[in-house]
Amino acid sequence: MKRLIALMMLAATAIAPASATPPKRPQPQLVDVKVVDRTTGHVLETWQHEGKLYVAGTPGNRYAVHIRNKSGGRVLTVLSVDGVNAISGETAATSQRGYVLQPWRRTEVAGWRKSQNEVAAFYFTRLSDSYAARTDRPDNVGVIGVAVFREYVPPPPPPPQPADLSAQEVPRSTVKKAAKKAAPAPAASPAPTTESLGTGHGERIGAPSRTVDFRRDSHLPAQVVRIYYDSRANLVARGIIPSHPPKPREPQAFPGGYVPDPR
Repeated sequence: MKRLIALMMLAATAIAPASATPPKRPQPQLVDVKVVDRTTGHVLETWQHEGKLYVAGTPGNRYAVHIRNKSGGRVLTVLSVDGVNAISGETAATSQRGYVLQPWRRTEVAGWRKSQNEVAAFYFTRLSDSYAARTDRPDNVGVIGVAVFREYVPPPPPPPQPADLSAQEVPRSTVKKAAKKAAPAPAASPAPTTESLGTGHGERIGAPSRTVDFRRDSHLPAQVVRIYYDSRANLVARGIIPSHPPKPREPQAFPGGYVPDPR
């Protein structure tokens, strides 16, 4: 009898930790980000490789970054292209200026902001011709980043205190910056077949904007999206896009519909 009780207790001890920790649910994404080829009008297909998203750009084609707010509140989106802030031209940091999106709204950022009314068009070009390289910052060419911040919403006022109690001042909480962790060294990739792509500083195009106030709810972004890009040939050479052709379409026995007239 004692041996049976000991085994039952041991089994219970082994099972308890699994049931005590519920699985974590993924946090909802605040925005969707896509890259649109403005020359063809097509949304660029994304490819996943080792946890990263990639798109293949066509040299010479203009493009835009399409951002859609999926939330019911305003969000601030700080856009970085090749490690450069797309509004200010500074070396990008998440604390810098960005675009504010109203709830459920979307926008297309088609270039480097030159004024409140114009941008210099984004276009795919060789790395040496990229805006980042031509301003002596070539190290981060080939990635588009969007850091997303929720808007600070003040808490509701406290209920009125009874007349015989004096109001007490509540200290405001502060948001501490997370300590920066050293990034691991990137894994070596096969050499590309041609020079890598970057983003050029193109012709001026109209893009009206206005300045608004926005208070972040945290110093840390609620979401960060990174989309890496290069030419299709280079992505195939690096094994990111499969090199084998797609399988031929198989005929379907029951495709549906009615009998058409012959031609």
